[in-house]
Amino acid sequence: MYWSYLVLVFFSSILGSTPLITPVLQEIYRGYKQSRIPFKEDPWLHNKPILEEYDFIVIGSGPGGAAVANRLTEIRDWKILVLEAGKDGSIYTDIPALVSYLQFTDYNWGFETERIAGNCLGITGQKCKWPRGKGVGGTSLINYMIYTRGNPADYDSYAADGNYGWSYADVLPYFIKSEQNNIEEYRQSPFHNRGGYLTVERVNYKTPLVDVFLKAGREVGAEIGDYTAPNARPIFSRIQATVKSGRRVSAAKAYLETIKNRPNLHVLEKARVTRILIDTVTKRAIGVEFVKNRKTRYVYTRKEVILSAGSLQSPHLLMLSGVGPKSHLLDKNISVVVDLPGVGDNLHEHWTTPSLVFTHNLTGASPNERDALNPVNVKNWLTQGSGVLALSGGVEGIAYVNTPLNKPGEYPDMEFLFNAGGLSSDGGNTLRRSFGVTDQLYDDVFRSLDYKDVWSIFPMLLRPKSRGRILLRDNNPWHWPLFYHDYFQDLQDAKRMVEGMKMIVALSQTKAFQSIGSTLHTVAIPACASLGFGTDEYWLCSLRHLTFTLHHQSGTCKMGPASDPLAVVDPQLRVYGVGGLRVVDASIFPRLPSAHLYAPTVMVGEKAADIIKNYWLS
Repeated sequence: MYWSYLVLVFFSSILGSTPLITPVLQEIYRGYKQSRIPFKEDPWLHNKPILEEYDFIVIGSGPGGAAVANRLTEIRDWKILVLEAGKDGSIYTDIPALVSYLQFTDYNWGFETERIAGNCLGITGQKCKWPRGKGVGGTSLINYMIYTRGNPADYDSYAADGNYGWSYADVLPYFIKSEQNNIEEYRQSPFHNRGGYLTVERVNYKTPLVDVFLKAGREVGAEIGDYTAPNARPIFSRIQATVKSGRRVSAAKAYLETIKNRPNLHVLEKARVTRILIDTVTKRAIGVEFVKNRKTRYVYTRKEVILSAGSLQSPHLLMLSGVGPKSHLLDKNISVVVDLPGVGDNLHEHWTTPSLVFTHNLTGASPNERDALNPVNVKNWLTQGSGVLALSGGVEGIAYVNTPLNKPGEYPDMEFLFNAGGLSSDGGNTLRRSFGVTDQLYDDVFRSLDYKDVWSIFPMLLRPKSRGRILLRDNNPWHWPLFYHDYFQDLQDAKRMVEGMKMIVALSQTKAFQSIGSTLHTVAIPACASLGFGTDEYWLCSLRHLTFTLHHQSGTCKMGPASDPLAVVDPQLRVYGVGGLRVVDASIFPRLPSAHLYAPTVMVGEKAADIIKNYWLS
């Protein structure tokens, strides 16, 4: 709340007590009050308390949980409870450009990795920041709103593993079903839909720099087009974003607020789940233990518990409930219900680095913090949803490319995220702090670029091989687990990242980027300087220092056939060995799809709802 308060104070200081601030903000907050889900338990508002028993209890209101809850309430006789540890979104979560500020609010769980040699060397404490959303909407409240789906080969590989029903042909209908795509050029596309819940639009602001990015893409032989359509070729594009009229569309806005008047959906916020109740005789989930207002409470299910707490917290809750690696649970004095070695294993994610920054001569083209929060831009966003504040954290363009290490015929192994600014665009005040970059490293390398016109490209390795795992710290549900992830466990990952970085440098030398005087910022990281700026060894060193998450942790409740020793759920998303318990979030992916995870996780929620309906209604 402190940072939210500061932003409001900042807005107020800019707009003062002029006629603008009072009516506009009051109108916005009136809208929020009206959109609140009316059945949330709140004794101060004299709402009815939640029931003792529901047909389905959904733990978590992120993309998977919100989508599955919405679709299950279509069966009027079923009563659904959604338990969420956080609170409602607000005007601050609505503003796309404030994404890095949100990392400092109580909308972020504030996780970080354990220290591992050779990782995150330029990050405070040498522990990478892993922000996760805490609120109604989950991480979709604080993510960068980039809409991608992945490559057909991703999903076909799941089916080839023995996960029947998860091929691209099987999941594409759920991507389409979920989407309300308002981008005009895709109106006639067979791969898009205008009737779903999740709004996808172009960002209501565009710098001239993204046009240069697209021209550079054409120059290197890439196609300019719809990157969500099935293809295996290099492609450049402006981003498609989960926004509506310049405002963030979280999973809560898309899937919960739109059905707020359904009487069979109850949502309980600020309710921290501490354990899934499992009958030790029947090995069936019968309810949930949670804490609200410092009181431990219990709620029971007639049919199923649906675990949608996310890739970091779903395995945590399973282990606290006695489902996980037997020896580890016993070591933490937890009674074992089911021995599942794969719980918390197979942890992997997409990662990036901010090392590549380029100055240019398009004066004023790169948005910065000072420009974004001037009175005109604030007014434009408040009244029209337009202007710099509508930018999705500065990200404007996206590309899928093949590094030289990709084999002929393979689909792209690298994503480029084009940003019309860089770490220094806010004077080092927010973005770099959200990733934990130390003061010393920032001052040494980036401080000279504060508020200057720059552009940057963040490379993202699409199919990382390195794996980590999640372990319990102890058996106290209020103590966060231990996150171990060595980004350099498989050095092929780092080698591909280095190749991607060299491709970005080459892209900067195209006629398109040279027409605006693009120049690589060559101030070296001091600890890497002796390796020679621009060498492969230097880039590898820079990766070890500036290791950034892309919020895409996955795989920790792996979906797989019974023959897979690390599988946690079957292709019907049922937890092995426990009746009445499914996992519906990004933790079920055996391998990361080549995508940002919002849309794929919504797809999982949509598909899970049909799986559950077919089971209980057949």
